[in-house]
Amino acid sequence: MTQPPPGAHTFDVVSTELVYQGAILALRVDDVVMPDGRVAQREVVEHHGAVAIAAVDAEDRLTMVRQYRHPVATRLLELPAGLLDVPGEDPLEAAKRELLEESGLVAQRWSVLVDVALSPGFTDEALRVYLAEGLSQGDQPTPEHEEADIELVHMTVDEAVHATLSGEIVNATAVAGILALAAARSGSVELRGPDAPWPGRSVVLAERKAGEK
Repeated sequence: MTQPPPGAHTFDVVSTELVYQGAILALRVDDVVMPDGRVAQREVVEHHGAVAIAAVDAEDRLTMVRQYRHPVATRLLELPAGLLDVPGEDPLEAAKRELLEESGLVAQRWSVLVDVALSPGFTDEALRVYLAEGLSQGDQPTPEHEEADIELVHMTVDEAVHATLSGEIVNATAVAGILALAAARSGSVELRGPDAPWPGRSVVLAERKAGEK
């Protein structure tokens, strides 16, 4: 069999099996055609997409949250964030909701900082980080579950960059958002508008779960 040149093969899925589905993720196994014609199995963790918010106030301080994360059994310093688990939900509206729920803040100005495929070697989970400016206090709802334990932490953008590079901030979402903000400030790249297209958004899990209702 003649193999196509690099970058030209179509990785067709000839069969798929849903192995597990839970509240926030599912595991499927795809049989995928390789360039040499053989079929290989690829395990895919489907996960809801997510949004996160780098909220910067008039004193150039980021609002961070220190939150318990059970898989790593520790509290991590993070950006306010949340899942996109409703099919068709506007990511910007979800970001506004999560910012209010986790920090009690509302913002006047929004833009897209960065889109991230968090670990494309095994999961379709995608993340969009927004920059929120023009902050003021809003009517924060009563927190539940882990959010009831959230601690707000304020640090300047420079302090957040230092905490990231020193290893204090290790959450991938926070690392991506903080460094993207620092890079945007140091260069001449104009940030995208809050409604910018997001072709890599994760939708498979949310749509399947919605279809089962």
